[in-house]
Amino acid sequence: MTPIVWLTRLLVGAYPHWQGCAPSSRQRVYFANHTSHLDTIVIWASLPPQLRKHVRPVAAKDYWEKGLLRRRIALEELHCVLVDRRRTEHSNPLDPLRDALLAGDSLIIFPEGTRRPQAIPSAFKSGIWRLMREFPHVEFIPVYIENLHRAMPKGVLLPVPTVCSVRFGAPLEHSVDDLKEDFLNRARDAVIELSKA
Repeated sequence: MTPIVWLTRLLVGAYPHWQGCAPSSRQRVYFANHTSHLDTIVIWASLPPQLRKHVRPVAAKDYWEKGLLRRRIALEELHCVLVDRRRTEHSNPLDPLRDALLAGDSLIIFPEGTRRPQAIPSAFKSGIWRLMREFPHVEFIPVYIENLHRAMPKGVLLPVPTVCSVRFGAPLEHSVDDLKEDFLNRARDAVIELSKA
């Protein structure tokens, strides 16, 4: 067990519950509610060790590149795909995600786009739908992180010890013909359904 996994388990538990699927080396996009900066680490730490090497969290470049410790965790421990959230004429925030999927990696994403201090996720942004249409062979797995918004709410520097669980649901059925709003609503509903377990 790596130091970051040990520390995560000590502080917040990060206990995995595979309710709708089993751990698998199949290429996947794990998509989850987003309530804390710890979300990224908690999902990654809850995966079996043999999967962590090929599952890359997607994280905001402007946050995780600040300071040597954050940068080291993001790049050397988690192997994050760092995304510049500012779309410009010459760049698209989805390009690094596409590159990772083309390389055969799996991803952890937060379709809300930003943290929300609430138990239920807000509306999903369209990036996950675009990835689904471009990579229809990839499994899309809903994930619900319970209780983490209490452990490290916005503005808090150090987590408050608590117990959180990570629930993995069944692969979301999808087709390249899915309409954007229909797919986004179904994806969000799948995460909300896991919150009721």
